[in-house]
Amino acid sequence: MKAHYTLALLFLLGTISFAFSQNQPLKIIMIGAHPDDCDIKGGGTAALFAEMGHQVKFISVTNGDAGHMEQGGGMLAKRRTAEAKEAGRRLGIQYEVLDHHDGELLATLPIRLEIIRKIREWNADVVISHRPNDYHPDHRYTAILVQDAAYMVGVPNIAPDTKALDKNPVFLYFQDNFQKPYPFRADIAVDISAVFDQKIYAMDAHESQFYEWLPWIGRYEEEVPKGKEERINWLKSKRFGQVTEAAKASLSKWYGPEKATQAKHVELFEICEYGTQPSEAEIRKLFPMLKK
Repeated sequence: MKAHYTLALLFLLGTISFAFSQNQPLKIIMIGAHPDDCDIKGGGTAALFAEMGHQVKFISVTNGDAGHMEQGGGMLAKRRTAEAKEAGRRLGIQYEVLDHHDGELLATLPIRLEIIRKIREWNADVVISHRPNDYHPDHRYTAILVQDAAYMVGVPNIAPDTKALDKNPVFLYFQDNFQKPYPFRADIAVDISAVFDQKIYAMDAHESQFYEWLPWIGRYEEEVPKGKEERINWLKSKRFGQVTEAAKASLSKWYGPEKATQAKHVELFEICEYGTQPSEAEIRKLFPMLKK
């Protein structure tokens, strides 16, 4: 019994060695609440991973069927799924939209088991999702669902129809600006300057969101240009991935001071206390684009 709990603790704390291989691609899964969440927070990082030959999957836990001022229900869900698939194509990744109603998500056991299965099926090395103190209830409950999966992905008797992982992934949080109960910590900074245009191009696929719904609910719909090229340039101007002071410090750590000053766009991630706790050397293996 004592040995059983020791092994469980080792899995939880991540002291079991990573099963890295130079010949195998890394498996990254980003889990957002809505179609477009992962694109906003991790699209550039995903593009870099894909460019290097690694495998990335985005999952939207809801189908986005409430995210519009005029459309809704099944037709909107179908539209947003198509937008997500096109965004995935533009990034060179896989994109899956689960069939849960937008605005009604709860951290239930069936959805937790579904998330566990998705992480296992992808054999993920890294799992990235929201922090649990977000403004949107769907974001918060997605965060809870992923956190609740963090240990259970290695427990064979949970969701036994899908093989349990023999390693605990590193779990990370997307960046946000919320301050309570504590502010986001920029543990990892990825310079996405080289793929920023590709990220914006992927976001542009979500026309229902960036050119319709978000401008309407944000009361800036009069700003949205009509032309395709003008829209993309306008989207670039919305300050996605700006380099803050916190970002500069983290960039300097991972790329060195000289390269850090050259970064124009960045994506930041915080290491979750659940899952494997990686060393700096292990982070560099998981994020091979981090080079001084």
